[in-house]
Amino acid sequence: MKIGNIDLGDRPVLLAPMEDVTDAAFRLQCREMGADMTYTEFVNADALVRDIAATTRKLEIEPGERPTAIQIYGRETAPMVEAALRAEAAGPEVIDINFGCPVKKVAGKGAGAGMLRDVPKMLEITRAVVDAVRLPVTVKTRLGWDADSRIIVDLAERLQDCGIKALTVHGRTRAQLYTGRADWDMIARVKANPRLSIPVIGNGDITTGEEACQAFERSGVDAVMVGRASIGAPWVFADIARRLGRTGAPVLDTDDKMATLRRLVRESVERNGERRGILHVRRHLAATPLFKGLFDFRSTRIEMLRADTLVELEAVLDRIESDFLHGNDKR
Repeated sequence: MKIGNIDLGDRPVLLAPMEDVTDAAFRLQCREMGADMTYTEFVNADALVRDIAATTRKLEIEPGERPTAIQIYGRETAPMVEAALRAEAAGPEVIDINFGCPVKKVAGKGAGAGMLRDVPKMLEITRAVVDAVRLPVTVKTRLGWDADSRIIVDLAERLQDCGIKALTVHGRTRAQLYTGRADWDMIARVKANPRLSIPVIGNGDITTGEEACQAFERSGVDAVMVGRASIGAPWVFADIARRLGRTGAPVLDTDDKMATLRRLVRESVERNGERRGILHVRRHLAATPLFKGLFDFRSTRIEMLRADTLVELEAVLDRIESDFLHGNDKR
Protein backbone atom coordinates (compact mmCIF):
# COMPACT_ATOMS: atom_id res chain seq x y z
CA MET A 1 0.00 0.00 0.00
CA LYS A 2 1.21 3.48 -0.84
CA ILE A 3 0.29 6.87 0.57
CA GLY A 4 1.56 9.16 -2.13
CA ASN A 5 5.10 7.88 -2.72
CA ILE A 6 5.39 6.27 0.72
CA ASP A 7 5.40 2.51 0.33
CA LEU A 8 4.15 0.76 3.47
CA GLY A 9 4.28 -2.73 2.01
CA ASP A 10 1.59 -5.40 1.89
CA ARG A 11 -1.18 -5.33 4.52
CA PRO A 12 0.42 -2.68 6.76
CA VAL A 13 -0.63 -2.23 10.38
CA LEU A 14 -0.69 1.32 11.70
CA LEU A 15 -0.67 2.84 15.19
CA ALA A 16 -3.72 5.06 15.66
CA PRO A 17 -3.36 8.63 16.91
CA MET A 18 -4.44 8.84 20.57
CA GLU A 19 -4.36 11.84 22.87
CA ASP A 20 -2.10 11.38 25.93
CA VAL A 21 -0.92 8.03 24.52
CA THR A 22 1.01 8.24 21.24
CA ASP A 23 3.94 10.41 22.26
CA ALA A 24 7.31 9.87 20.58
CA ALA A 25 8.58 7.29 23.09
CA PHE A 26 5.51 5.09 22.71
CA ARG A 27 5.46 5.47 18.93
CA LEU A 28 9.08 4.32 18.75
CA GLN A 29 8.31 1.23 20.81
CA CYS A 30 5.37 0.37 18.57
CA ARG A 31 7.54 0.71 15.46
CA GLU A 32 10.13 -1.60 17.00
CA MET A 33 7.38 -4.13 17.68
CA GLY A 34 6.11 -4.11 14.10
CA ALA A 35 3.86 -1.10 13.48
CA ASP A 36 4.41 0.01 9.88
CA MET A 37 3.50 3.66 10.47
CA THR A 38 2.76 5.83 13.49
CA TYR A 39 0.61 8.87 14.14
CA THR A 40 1.19 11.62 16.68
CA GLU A 41 -1.30 12.62 19.32
CA PHE A 42 -3.79 14.91 17.63
CA VAL A 43 -2.63 18.50 17.48
CA ASN A 44 -5.02 21.37 18.14
CA ALA A 45 -4.62 23.80 15.23
CA ASP A 46 -5.55 26.87 17.27
CA ALA A 47 -3.08 25.97 20.03
CA LEU A 48 -0.33 25.28 17.52
CA VAL A 49 -0.82 28.65 15.83
CA ARG A 50 -0.60 30.30 19.27
CA ASP A 51 2.68 28.47 19.96
CA ILE A 52 1.39 26.71 23.08
CA ALA A 53 4.42 24.77 24.31
CA ALA A 54 2.55 21.58 25.21
CA THR A 55 1.16 21.49 21.68
CA THR A 56 4.36 22.25 19.80
CA ARG A 57 6.08 19.40 21.70
CA LYS A 58 3.71 16.99 19.97
CA LEU A 59 5.48 17.73 16.67
CA GLU A 60 8.72 16.09 17.81
CA ILE A 61 9.58 12.99 15.78
CA GLU A 62 12.23 10.37 16.54
CA PRO A 63 14.24 9.19 13.51
CA GLY A 64 13.64 5.53 14.36
CA GLU A 65 9.85 5.80 14.33
CA ARG A 66 9.43 6.89 10.72
CA PRO A 67 7.26 6.91 8.69
CA THR A 68 5.13 9.17 10.87
CA ALA A 69 2.02 11.27 10.33
CA ILE A 70 1.24 14.42 12.29
CA GLN A 71 -2.48 14.65 12.88
CA ILE A 72 -4.17 18.05 13.23
CA TYR A 73 -7.70 19.08 14.11
CA GLY A 74 -9.74 22.25 14.19
CA ARG A 75 -12.96 23.83 12.99
CA GLU A 76 -11.79 26.85 10.97
CA THR A 77 -9.97 26.82 7.66
CA ALA A 78 -7.26 29.46 8.21
CA PRO A 79 -5.88 27.99 11.46
CA MET A 80 -5.97 24.52 9.96
CA VAL A 81 -3.92 25.65 6.97
CA GLU A 82 -1.41 27.41 9.21
CA ALA A 83 -1.21 24.34 11.46
CA ALA A 84 -0.65 22.10 8.45
CA LEU A 85 2.23 24.29 7.29
CA ARG A 86 3.81 24.22 10.74
CA ALA A 87 3.33 20.47 10.94
CA GLU A 88 4.93 20.06 7.52
CA ALA A 89 7.95 22.05 8.71
CA ALA A 90 8.44 19.50 11.50
CA GLY A 91 9.25 16.91 8.82
CA PRO A 92 6.70 14.09 8.98
CA GLU A 93 5.91 11.89 6.00
CA VAL A 94 2.17 12.60 6.09
CA ILE A 95 -0.27 15.26 7.34
CA ASP A 96 -3.45 13.68 8.68
CA ILE A 97 -6.68 15.54 9.44
CA ASN A 98 -8.80 14.39 12.35
CA PHE A 99 -12.50 14.40 11.51
CA GLY A 100 -13.22 11.51 13.84
CA CYS A 101 -12.57 12.40 17.49
CA PRO A 102 -15.91 11.89 19.27
CA VAL A 103 -15.21 13.42 22.69
CA LYS A 104 -17.47 16.29 23.70
CA LYS A 105 -14.75 18.91 24.18
CA VAL A 106 -13.71 18.40 20.53
CA ALA A 107 -16.78 17.22 18.59
CA GLY A 108 -19.13 19.39 20.64
CA LYS A 109 -17.27 22.46 19.42
CA GLY A 110 -17.51 21.44 15.78
CA ALA A 111 -14.04 19.93 15.34
CA GLY A 112 -13.12 16.25 15.02
CA ALA A 113 -16.26 14.18 14.45
CA GLY A 114 -18.27 17.39 14.83
CA MET A 115 -17.37 18.08 11.20
CA LEU A 116 -19.67 15.22 10.20
CA ARG A 117 -22.53 17.66 10.82
CA ASP A 118 -20.98 20.26 8.50
CA VAL A 119 -19.68 18.39 5.48
CA PRO A 120 -19.22 21.50 3.29
CA LYS A 121 -16.89 22.94 5.95
CA MET A 122 -15.08 19.61 6.23
CA LEU A 123 -14.47 19.59 2.48
CA GLU A 124 -13.41 23.24 2.48
CA ILE A 125 -10.80 22.58 5.17
CA THR A 126 -9.57 19.42 3.46
CA ARG A 127 -9.16 21.09 0.09
CA ALA A 128 -7.37 24.08 1.61
CA VAL A 129 -4.90 21.91 3.53
CA VAL A 130 -4.19 19.74 0.48
CA ASP A 131 -3.51 22.85 -1.59
CA ALA A 132 -1.27 24.41 1.09
CA VAL A 133 1.25 21.61 1.70
CA ARG A 134 3.52 19.46 -0.42
CA LEU A 135 3.22 16.35 1.73
CA PRO A 136 0.48 13.74 1.23
CA VAL A 137 -2.66 14.61 3.19
CA THR A 138 -4.91 11.93 4.65
CA VAL A 139 -8.15 11.98 6.65
CA LYS A 140 -9.45 9.93 9.57
CA THR A 141 -13.18 9.98 10.20
CA ARG A 142 -16.21 7.88 11.25
CA LEU A 143 -19.25 6.37 9.56
CA GLY A 144 -21.34 9.46 10.28
CA TRP A 145 -22.73 11.46 13.16
CA ASP A 146 -25.34 8.89 14.22
CA ALA A 147 -27.25 5.85 12.98
CA ASP A 148 -29.50 8.04 10.81
CA SER A 149 -26.58 9.73 9.01
CA ARG A 150 -24.10 7.03 8.04
CA ILE A 151 -22.71 9.04 5.15
CA ILE A 152 -19.25 7.57 4.82
CA VAL A 153 -19.59 5.91 1.38
CA ASP A 154 -20.51 9.15 -0.35
CA LEU A 155 -18.25 11.22 1.91
CA ALA A 156 -15.23 9.10 1.00
CA GLU A 157 -15.66 10.00 -2.67
CA ARG A 158 -15.97 13.68 -1.88
CA LEU A 159 -12.86 13.65 0.30
CA GLN A 160 -10.98 11.87 -2.48
CA ASP A 161 -12.05 14.64 -4.84
CA CYS A 162 -10.39 17.12 -2.46
CA GLY A 163 -7.06 15.44 -3.12
CA ILE A 164 -6.42 13.26 -0.06
CA LYS A 165 -4.11 10.28 -0.56
CA ALA A 166 -5.72 7.82 1.88
CA LEU A 167 -8.75 7.57 4.15
CA THR A 168 -9.02 5.94 7.57
CA VAL A 169 -12.52 4.89 8.60
CA HIS A 170 -13.36 4.10 12.21
CA GLY A 171 -16.33 1.76 12.03
CA ARG A 172 -18.57 3.62 14.47
CA THR A 173 -20.67 6.76 14.39
CA ARG A 174 -19.90 9.70 16.61
CA ALA A 175 -22.97 8.91 18.70
CA GLN A 176 -21.55 5.47 19.51
CA LEU A 177 -18.32 6.91 20.92
CA TYR A 178 -16.47 3.61 21.62
CA THR A 179 -19.50 1.48 22.52
CA GLY A 180 -20.92 -1.45 20.59
CA ARG A 181 -18.97 -3.13 17.84
CA ALA A 182 -17.22 -1.47 14.93
CA ASP A 183 -19.13 -2.04 11.67
CA TRP A 184 -16.59 -3.60 9.34
CA ASP A 185 -19.30 -4.35 6.78
CA MET A 186 -19.72 -0.61 6.35
CA ILE A 187 -15.96 -0.18 6.01
CA ALA A 188 -16.05 -2.91 3.36
CA ARG A 189 -18.68 -0.92 1.45
CA VAL A 190 -16.35 2.07 1.35
CA LYS A 191 -13.51 -0.07 0.04
CA ALA A 192 -15.74 -1.79 -2.54
CA ASN A 193 -16.87 1.49 -4.10
CA PRO A 194 -15.48 1.34 -7.67
CA ARG A 195 -15.22 5.13 -7.78
CA LEU A 196 -12.76 5.16 -4.88
CA SER A 197 -9.13 4.74 -5.89
CA ILE A 198 -7.28 5.88 -2.74
CA PRO A 199 -6.23 3.38 -0.05
CA VAL A 200 -8.76 2.67 2.70
CA ILE A 201 -7.52 2.01 6.23
CA GLY A 202 -9.92 0.22 8.57
CA ASN A 203 -10.03 1.00 12.29
CA GLY A 204 -12.01 -0.40 15.19
CA ASP A 205 -11.86 -3.34 17.62
CA ILE A 206 -8.64 -4.94 16.36
CA THR A 207 -6.95 -6.45 19.40
CA THR A 208 -5.26 -9.61 18.08
CA GLY A 209 -3.49 -10.94 15.03
CA GLU A 210 -6.49 -13.09 14.22
CA GLU A 211 -8.80 -10.07 14.21
CA ALA A 212 -6.39 -8.18 11.98
CA CYS A 213 -6.35 -11.04 9.48
CA GLN A 214 -10.14 -11.25 9.51
CA ALA A 215 -10.39 -7.50 8.93
CA PHE A 216 -8.19 -7.73 5.83
CA GLU A 217 -10.00 -10.76 4.47
CA ARG A 218 -13.58 -9.64 5.17
CA SER A 219 -13.35 -5.99 4.24
CA GLY A 220 -10.59 -5.87 1.63
CA VAL A 221 -9.02 -2.80 3.25
CA ASP A 222 -5.51 -1.80 2.29
CA ALA A 223 -4.34 -1.39 5.89
CA VAL A 224 -5.63 -1.71 9.43
CA MET A 225 -5.15 0.68 12.32
CA VAL A 226 -4.79 -0.38 15.95
CA GLY A 227 -5.62 2.00 18.78
CA ARG A 228 -6.82 1.12 22.27
CA ALA A 229 -5.43 -2.43 22.20
CA SER A 230 -1.91 -0.99 22.09
CA ILE A 231 -2.24 1.10 25.26
CA GLY A 232 0.14 -0.47 27.77
CA ALA A 233 0.81 -3.21 25.22
CA PRO A 234 2.94 -2.09 22.27
CA TRP A 235 3.74 -5.76 21.76
CA VAL A 236 0.31 -6.21 20.17
CA PHE A 237 2.01 -5.18 16.92
CA ALA A 238 4.46 -8.07 17.22
CA ASP A 239 1.56 -10.47 17.77
CA ILE A 240 -0.21 -9.14 14.68
CA ALA A 241 2.96 -9.20 12.58
CA ARG A 242 3.52 -12.88 13.40
CA ARG A 243 -0.08 -13.76 12.54
CA LEU A 244 0.33 -11.98 9.21
CA GLY A 245 3.29 -14.23 8.51
CA ARG A 246 6.07 -11.70 8.85
CA THR A 247 9.51 -12.97 9.72
CA GLY A 248 11.56 -11.32 12.44
CA ALA A 249 8.63 -10.17 14.59
CA PRO A 250 9.79 -10.27 18.22
CA VAL A 251 8.39 -12.84 20.65
CA LEU A 252 8.04 -11.35 24.12
CA ASP A 253 7.70 -13.30 27.35
CA THR A 254 6.48 -11.82 30.64
CA ASP A 255 9.93 -10.47 31.54
CA ASP A 256 10.25 -8.78 28.14
CA LYS A 257 6.85 -7.16 28.50
CA MET A 258 7.67 -5.89 31.97
CA ALA A 259 10.95 -4.49 30.66
CA THR A 260 9.01 -2.75 27.89
CA LEU A 261 6.74 -1.06 30.44
CA ARG A 262 9.69 -0.05 32.59
CA ARG A 263 11.38 1.50 29.58
CA LEU A 264 8.19 3.42 28.83
CA VAL A 265 8.16 4.76 32.40
CA ARG A 266 11.81 5.75 32.22
CA GLU A 267 11.56 7.51 28.88
CA SER A 268 8.35 9.30 29.86
CA VAL A 269 10.12 10.77 32.89
CA GLU A 270 13.22 11.66 30.85
CA ARG A 271 11.15 13.51 28.27
CA ASN A 272 8.55 15.16 30.45
CA GLY A 273 10.11 15.51 33.89
CA GLU A 274 9.25 13.36 36.88
CA ARG A 275 5.77 14.58 37.76
CA ARG A 276 4.43 15.05 34.24
CA GLY A 277 6.12 11.89 33.03
CA ILE A 278 4.56 9.74 35.73
CA LEU A 279 1.12 11.23 35.14
CA HIS A 280 1.48 10.52 31.42
CA VAL A 281 2.57 6.91 31.78
CA ARG A 282 -0.15 6.00 34.30
CA ARG A 283 -2.59 5.42 31.46
CA HIS A 284 -0.36 2.67 30.09
CA LEU A 285 0.14 1.11 33.52
CA ALA A 286 -3.59 1.18 34.22
CA ALA A 287 -4.50 -0.40 30.87
CA THR A 288 -1.77 -2.96 30.34
CA PRO A 289 -3.05 -6.54 29.94
CA LEU A 290 0.13 -7.74 31.65
CA PHE A 291 -1.48 -7.03 35.03
CA LYS A 292 -4.97 -8.25 34.19
CA GLY A 293 -6.21 -11.16 36.25
CA LEU A 294 -3.44 -11.06 38.85
CA PHE A 295 -4.75 -12.49 42.11
CA ASP A 296 -5.24 -10.01 44.98
CA PHE A 297 -3.70 -7.22 42.92
CA ARG A 298 -6.14 -4.40 43.70
CA SER A 299 -4.26 -2.68 46.53
CA THR A 300 -0.96 -2.93 44.65
CA ARG A 301 -2.58 -1.48 41.54
CA ILE A 302 -3.86 1.49 43.54
CA GLU A 303 -0.41 2.02 45.02
CA MET A 304 1.16 1.87 41.57
CA LEU A 305 -1.22 4.49 40.18
CA ARG A 306 -0.73 6.77 43.20
CA ALA A 307 3.07 6.76 43.14
CA ASP A 308 4.31 10.34 42.82
CA THR A 309 8.03 9.79 42.30
CA LEU A 310 10.09 7.55 40.06
CA VAL A 311 11.67 5.88 43.10
CA GLU A 312 8.24 5.04 44.53
CA LEU A 313 6.92 3.77 41.19
CA GLU A 314 9.96 1.61 40.48
CA ALA A 315 9.72 0.10 43.97
CA VAL A 316 6.10 -0.91 43.29
CA LEU A 317 7.06 -2.34 39.90
CA ASP A 318 9.84 -4.33 41.58
CA ARG A 319 7.28 -5.85 43.94
CA ILE A 320 4.87 -6.60 41.09
CA GLU A 321 7.63 -8.40 39.25
CA SER A 322 8.79 -10.47 42.22
CA ASP A 323 5.50 -11.09 44.05
CA PHE A 324 3.03 -11.36 41.18
CA LEU A 325 4.64 -11.99 37.83
CA HIS A 326 7.23 -14.40 39.27
CA GLY A 327 5.23 -15.53 42.31
CA ASN A 328 2.97 -18.49 42.79
CA ASP A 329 -0.16 -16.32 42.57
CA LYS A 330 0.37 -14.95 39.07
CA ARG A 331 -3.12 -15.94 37.94
